[in-house]
Amino acid sequence: MATSKIKSTYSLDVETVRVLDAMARRLGIPKSEALRRAIHSAAAGESTGNVDALMALTELQESLGLSGDAASKWKREIREERRATPRPRTP
Repeated sequence: MATSKIKSTYSLDVETVRVLDAMARRLGIPKSEALRRAIHSAAAGESTGNVDALMALTELQESLGLSGDAASKWKREIREERRATPRPRTP
């Protein structure tokens, strides 16, 4: 029995299209099938790790009681410290 399909139009940024193209070529499947697989994988919780890493960072910040303002202040301080420190020259 044939699977019914719905044609849809979505706007994707250039990098996402490049990744989709590469994924489809690597798997030897059409882009629409690669996109379906990526969506089903993401829905099943089989993310690439970026979402898991972000969730882990959020949990760490919450466990430390680090508010958004405190995190922004820390980030600003670290950035200023890095800019003030001379970088070693590479040959």
